[in-house]
Amino acid sequence: MAYTPELTQKNSATLRRIAWAADRPMTTTLQEIMSCMSRIVDRRKICAKCRDRSKCSDCVFSK
Repeated sequence: MAYTPELTQKNSATLRRIAWAADRPMTTTLQEIMSCMSRIVDRRKICAKCRDRSKCSDCVFSK
């Protein structure tokens, strides 16, 4: 089961506007933002701070 974080009203409004501009649902837009960010951030920093080593084989940051 996926963890569902609560967004602030401001962040929810920001996501909604990005979704409108992309002509996509907010859930799809959030997934696309996460996918994009996973290519931008420093993977070494992510792995160094990771608290769940059981998922490394499927993790986008370990590839």
